[in-house]
Amino acid sequence: MSNPESNQAPQKPARSNVERDEIFRTRSASEDFGVIEKPLTRWEKLYDNNVARKMFILVVLALAWQIYATLLHNELLFPTFTATVKALVTGIVSGGLLGKSWFSIRILLMGYSAGLALAALLTIFAITSRIGRDFLETVTSMFNPLPAIALLPLALLWFGLGSGSLVFVLIHSVLWAVALNTHSGFQSVSTTLRMVGRNYGLTGLRYVFGILIPAAFPAILAGLKIGWAFAWRTLIAAELVFGVSSGSGGLGWFIYENKNQLEIPSVFAGLLTVILIGLFVENFIFRIIEQRTIRKWGMQE
Repeated sequence: MSNPESNQAPQKPARSNVERDEIFRTRSASEDFGVIEKPLTRWEKLYDNNVARKMFILVVLALAWQIYATLLHNELLFPTFTATVKALVTGIVSGGLLGKSWFSIRILLMGYSAGLALAALLTIFAITSRIGRDFLETVTSMFNPLPAIALLPLALLWFGLGSGSLVFVLIHSVLWAVALNTHSGFQSVSTTLRMVGRNYGLTGLRYVFGILIPAAFPAILAGLKIGWAFAWRTLIAAELVFGVSSGSGGLGWFIYENKNQLEIPSVFAGLLTVILIGLFVENFIFRIIEQRTIRKWGMQE
């Protein structure tokens, strides 16, 4: 027989009514835990500024230019930085340099825009069909190694001595670089993102603009930068030889004319204008696009 006392639940011990003393702790000073957040010094804040670092590099390059030209002491070979800046200001005040700069930029924008449009169509055709991909690979292997400036004599025969021939060679210089980078970016899109787009029922252009372009935008932006640089170099080289159109020309022709007149500071002023425009486009326009897209999306640090 079982013991009835063993079936009973164990009783809980009675709660003690003893009151405990309250404990008061003093808050320790933050200095006791070490430095949690150290304020940056003025030099560290200046060094952390991207604009300040680049301005410092430009100042160092300008000083090196000035020192070397001063030691060389031959303005027909290498004018000083101050003489170049003086010629630049003179060209801007007279209006001739601004007019020629606008002529070059206008032609450049026309060729660059047309090249981007054709590159977009060619890339969409390549990613939506196998024949399109084979076509892109074939034509890029044929025409991408061909220098754009080598096509200028043919462009002059086809389009005459005017803006049309310059736009044609600009399209050639932009088209293949942008198409190749864009297509490479599309091919690097992960299979997971592609499956997400397919699961949502995206096809055709909706699939391209909704999935592929955002995922491949770092490569696309790199292609845009490369295409801009190629177009800028091609335009200046073309204008150096065939830059006159109806009695006017661009920066390349400005450089060529001043070279013939032995105005070497003005030649360097034209080159400096090309550099300044390139710096503006790279550090403002492309930087804004980069900050509002791939940096905002967390695709780049």
